[in-house]
Amino acid sequence: MNHTDQHDPESPGILLTPRPYNLMLAVVFGGRRRALDAQLAAASGVSPGDRVLDIGCGPGHLARRLAGIVGPRGHVLGMDASAPMIAYATAHRRRPATCEFQVALGQAMPQPDASIDVITCTFAMHHIPRDARTTALAHMYRVLRPGGRLLIADLHPSGHLTPRLTSALARLARHGAADPQTVDPMADVDIHNYTEPLRELGFTEPTFTDIKPWTRHLTTTKPV
Repeated sequence: MNHTDQHDPESPGILLTPRPYNLMLAVVFGGRRRALDAQLAAASGVSPGDRVLDIGCGPGHLARRLAGIVGPRGHVLGMDASAPMIAYATAHRRRPATCEFQVALGQAMPQPDASIDVITCTFAMHHIPRDARTTALAHMYRVLRPGGRLLIADLHPSGHLTPRLTSALARLARHGAADPQTVDPMADVDIHNYTEPLRELGFTEPTFTDIKPWTRHLTTTKPV
């Protein structure tokens, strides 16, 4: 795992590598990860023929599922700041014609304006430097076509699982934050943080949905 200064908006933020990340997924989600990917794909509203951008795609699990939905007439681009993640995702893709992966920053994405039908960003926004997250949201608005859809998901533990996840996120903050004493790990992954920036950018009012026991996602649309 490679960590950079989260307070530098031009830095890639927290960079992860495939093996520890996949291990973390196995520990956190157990056998539920594939079911969660299916629920998130359905919530995103992805349809056959869509052009999809998966920001912070990691090892490409969700992107590969989305590629199966968009089919041969669609296209999925998975984007991540970690070169090892992109290498792993590329090596494991099953539909090369419709699923590609690229090293790029969410706060500096190179896609043309209004070129994407659906954007997904799952368990990744808190890896972007805090000072750059609004910039990343602005890029999402820019590259979505009018009527395009955005899904953002992050951790939202419930019940007896909360203390364990809080402890794990605190350890991550100690490694990745310039001043870990100022970081509340649960606040940092709360996707309600993006409500006001999304409104200011012009997105429709976001809708929030919980998927127990670990996840909360929002969905919103760029108006036509």
